[in-house]
Amino acid sequence: MVSDNIIKQQAQVTRKMKEAQNGHRSVVLWFTGLPCSGKSATAFSVEKMLYSMGAKTMVLDGDNVRHGLCSNLGFSMSDRQENIRRTGEVARLFIEAGVITMTAFISPLRSYRDAVRVLMGNDDFIEIFCDCSLQICEQRDVKGHYKRAAAGEIKEFTGVSSPYEPPEHPEIILRTDMFSIEQCTEQVIGYLKKRQVL
Repeated sequence: MVSDNIIKQQAQVTRKMKEAQNGHRSVVLWFTGLPCSGKSATAFSVEKMLYSMGAKTMVLDGDNVRHGLCSNLGFSMSDRQENIRRTGEVARLFIEAGVITMTAFISPLRSYRDAVRVLMGNDDFIEIFCDCSLQICEQRDVKGHYKRAAAGEIKEFTGVSSPYEPPEHPEIILRTDMFSIEQCTEQVIGYLKKRQVL
């Protein structure tokens, strides 16, 4: 609950001014999918492409955020929800900064992602589903997490012992089990151009 003593300050340099200076709109590209479905790889590839086009970008990667901002959180459903809530708030700050922000989080439940969409608004939130079969995700798992989860060594592992709810109406579906990272990157860039973000 926010204290009555806290008053939100208004910036003199607005989001619109920053977007104009950057030459593009600011949005959040919310990559979601099973572990090893290609979320981080695609998010960083999209960032590289956007950077080459002169865009201002930031990637909030699930593992990286858990090393700092969310280092005190575990993997219970309530901790996962708080992890996504914090990330959503940070991403919203980057929107105000005029930055195109990519997030790469499993964000397993629709309710978590829907809460971030409400926080951002539909115009600023682009949900990207990295659609990849469980079998392919398991094949890509060089760390062996899926095998360890199946053996009961890792508790609450998404796709094995913890649920994942795929998006019902994402803005973008990337078939990361059928197409290369480069092809998926082009698909995202094409969408951003169509939406007149770029």
